[in-house]
Amino acid sequence: MGNTERLRRITDAVRRAGSLGVADLAALTGASEMTVRRDLEVLAEQGVLERYRGGARSLLLRGDEPPFALRAQEGLEAKRRIAAEVAALIADGESVVVDSGTTCLEVARALRGRRVTVMPLSLHAVNALAEPSGHAAGAVTTLLVPGGRPRPGEGALTGPLTRASLEALRFDTAVVGCCGLGAAQGLTAYDLDDADVKRTAIASARRVIAATEGAKLGRTALAFVAPAAALHAVVTDASAPAGELAALSAAGVTVRTLGARP
Repeated sequence: MGNTERLRRITDAVRRAGSLGVADLAALTGASEMTVRRDLEVLAEQGVLERYRGGARSLLLRGDEPPFALRAQEGLEAKRRIAAEVAALIADGESVVVDSGTTCLEVARALRGRRVTVMPLSLHAVNALAEPSGHAAGAVTTLLVPGGRPRPGEGALTGPLTRASLEALRFDTAVVGCCGLGAAQGLTAYDLDDADVKRTAIASARRVIAATEGAKLGRTALAFVAPAAALHAVVTDASAPAGELAALSAAGVTVRTLGARP
């Protein structure tokens, strides 16, 4: 593999993943770790990525969102653990708006059968909450279904009817997902209409919890949603970059990081 092809492959891989370690990139390219480190220095000088000890993170925006069906199966165990932690932060009797996206879908499933009022912002989560829960009698979830236009393939509800549904209510908690999150760039999303709905959900709630896989921390997508300071808590997993976690904590956000399973 020539230098140009190797640099292109490293750039594409780091851009897709958000961040990757030197060992991973060496395995991907078949080059030595010393060669990969030199390549990362070249790409850092070009402003393509940012080096950190043992790897690099992309500085390029990722404009294309992977298909929902593919994302729904990626890291499913971690998403379920994040969802269980988020659900544990929500008390019986609360009113909750749950964002669209695959991690928030697992949050909706974790709340099914709980004595809470939930407005989900995707058709996938509406269907999940409408299913029988199997919980003991008396534990009844109140389901509120917003209006809106579903995004093709995503099922996320967007548009003026969704905004109007959110603006008419006041929630105890908003659980939001993201495409990127960092202390500097804030919460970001790929889709402009989705970002608008997220902002409205955040404005309608007393407390905001971001539920996201660690790989999205330090990543930036196209549409700005809100500054990190708008979040009260972030629930993520052990793959999150330590520097991003520290920066969020310094910004006043409560960070809950789930350790890897033994």
